[in-house]
Amino acid sequence: MSRSRTCALVSILIFFVTAGSVADEVKSLRGATAIEENSAEPARTRWMDDKEPIARDYVQQPPLVPHSIDKHEIDLNSNKCMTCHSWAEYLLADATKISQTHFADREGDVLATLAGRRYFCKQCHVSQKDTEPLVENIFEPVEAVSQ
Repeated sequence: MSRSRTCALVSILIFFVTAGSVADEVKSLRGATAIEENSAEPARTRWMDDKEPIARDYVQQPPLVPHSIDKHEIDLNSNKCMTCHSWAEYLLADATKISQTHFADREGDVLATLAGRRYFCKQCHVSQKDTEPLVENIFEPVEAVSQ
């Protein structure tokens, strides 16, 4: 048997042995419920109360949103987020105003309106519910981030 054929067979054997042990360690969010069965309805969760901004875990992390944004339409004609978070409306809505960085284009030129690259808020900002995490998270930032 050639050396390359032996290496290929050993590699395949190692793959299947390793795959079997990894499969034993993987846990589904469905728990022990088989895929063919209906899983139990998840516990109801609630949106966080609007309050101080949610602490960030790393430098340059986009702020998290403490309310639902499911029905916030953002298209070429309108941006529902700006109803409350624009510089003209944030005081009336008692909301956080968008950062000045959202008015700079790629070259760093400051614009009078929201920059196109920052227009679609949901690309970076996600809503956060007050709930237990689905999986353990052991992430720790290198150092504390000031807000």
